[in-house]
Amino acid sequence: MSRPTRIVVALGGNALEDKNLPPTAESQAVVVERTAKILADISCGGYEMAVVHGNGPQVGRIILASEAAAEQTPVMPFDVCDAMSQGYIGYHLQQKLRAELVRRGRDIPVVTVVTQMVVDEKDPAFQNPTKPIGPFYSAEEAKRIGQEKGYAMKEDAGRGWRRVVASPRPQRIVEIGTLKTLWDTTIAVACGGGGIPVVKTGDGSLHGVPAVIDKDLAARLLAVEMQADVLLILTEVDAVSIRFRQPDEKKLGTVSLAEMEQYCKEGHFAAGSMLPKVQAAMEFVQQNPGGRAIITSLDRGLDALEGRCGTTVMGGI
Repeated sequence: MSRPTRIVVALGGNALEDKNLPPTAESQAVVVERTAKILADISCGGYEMAVVHGNGPQVGRIILASEAAAEQTPVMPFDVCDAMSQGYIGYHLQQKLRAELVRRGRDIPVVTVVTQMVVDEKDPAFQNPTKPIGPFYSAEEAKRIGQEKGYAMKEDAGRGWRRVVASPRPQRIVEIGTLKTLWDTTIAVACGGGGIPVVKTGDGSLHGVPAVIDKDLAARLLAVEMQADVLLILTEVDAVSIRFRQPDEKKLGTVSLAEMEQYCKEGHFAAGSMLPKVQAAMEFVQQNPGGRAIITSLDRGLDALEGRCGTTVMGGI
């Protein structure tokens, strides 16, 4: 008897926030309730899964709140803010997904694992921050905030200006043994926000560093470690496009690894937006030749798994 298809699902920002709602914890709970229905559809479709989520806006707001209250309480270190974001996002996901599964008669535990991710302290990303966090600003606001607080500020894919921080590559999931133990019985929410970035010290212990790891690359690593069949990256568009927003825009269906590599060389994908998703998809297929990576919209996840939409990257075609 063959085992169920194993999937690691990477949730984009639209799975946690709605642009038409205020950026509050209460609004996030409302949005996550919708997301839980989509994840439950996948689970009820006979798939085994783990869930990874981003945290850029949330960790940015936690840091802003901590800095604003600096006269009343000590400012929290960046890695602690990462952990706090894992906790409250994971809390909403596990609560809403568990409730939705129970409503459908599926008694499957859902648990959040506060996850550390080892990175290289010499990673060049620390010298070139690129990961957007927190809210969007106008160019004028970004310039003022950068000057006042010493933040690096960059324009984010035509949507406005944001603070950017280092985004080192994930190298090792510290809690991977626990996640493997949980897999057969539990849906784990893991590597939230890409994982809490930590480095090894001289005595072998771990120490947190100020950074945000790309959640799609973290999901790729988790999928490889779990020997998953599918890396499912859910975002705001139903497929990857080349010549995006141009008159001759073309959506990609099933593409080979070689084709996607060529599209990357031609510069079709924005560095702060689609490129990390495409890179994660390609790396998963490179490291797991029998697997497939799918990029599609949040509400089309199950359709994409069944081949009705989305962009699928495969190595053997």
